[in-house]
Amino acid sequence: MTPIRMIAVDLDDTLLRSDLSISYRTKNVIKRAEAAGIVVVLASSRIPAGMKRFARFLGLHKRPGYLIGNNGTVIQESSTGTVIYEIHIPPESALIAFDLAHAEGFPVQLYENDIMYVSKSNEFADYDQKLTGLRQVVVENFRDMVSAGCHKLLIPGDPMILAPLESLLRTYVGEEVSLFTSKPYFLEILPPKTDKGTALEKVAKQQGIPQETVLAIGDSMNDAGMIRWAGLGVAMVNGDERLKDLAALVTERSNDDDGVADIIERYVLRRSS
Repeated sequence: MTPIRMIAVDLDDTLLRSDLSISYRTKNVIKRAEAAGIVVVLASSRIPAGMKRFARFLGLHKRPGYLIGNNGTVIQESSTGTVIYEIHIPPESALIAFDLAHAEGFPVQLYENDIMYVSKSNEFADYDQKLTGLRQVVVENFRDMVSAGCHKLLIPGDPMILAPLESLLRTYVGEEVSLFTSKPYFLEILPPKTDKGTALEKVAKQQGIPQETVLAIGDSMNDAGMIRWAGLGVAMVNGDERLKDLAALVTERSNDDDGVADIIERYVLRRSS
């Protein structure tokens, strides 16, 4: 196996335990990987502001690393906060998507800085607020905010009724945006040909790191891009069955049992020692 030079890890249900914490074992394993010269990338559907507390816990604010936020629409240097890449949804496509969702009665959310803006109050936004710690603001002229530009739109709802909406959106804007579920109840709309995989490729190229030396670990279908792109793509045992089918490996341990640490120890640290 080719030695690993970069590790990209999803946050929720992958690096984070169910209580949204990172174990000290996992923290120490990641620090050992960095000490061995491996670049660490956190890749999440969260905005960078919602990732920073985890980056700080791992010490990434003191060392070179990267945060891929919004499922690939924003890339920041972890130590400086400098944005090295960002992309927005084409305004016309974003407005069509919002209008379709709004007409079907769905709330819509977008994220800027450390604020979650919502078109109307809903239980899923309340859960998202607890999950991310972001401040929630209900906006009456939400359509105007969408027209001004956004990195992504999120449509929350019951998975059973989100599926028909996703089909509708694919019919009208499917070729102009990227569509996928980050959680069964979160439908995300991103710029075209944008996901964690495209962002990870940009980071690797900037660092001069070959694709075959990149390890990516995730649990959900919003991780599919980086699982496919990485030289070694790993799915969590607690993850989506569809992702497991795409991955080269599936962890033996879950996110609550240091699955990420186990993979890094077995496939990175032992091979580099």
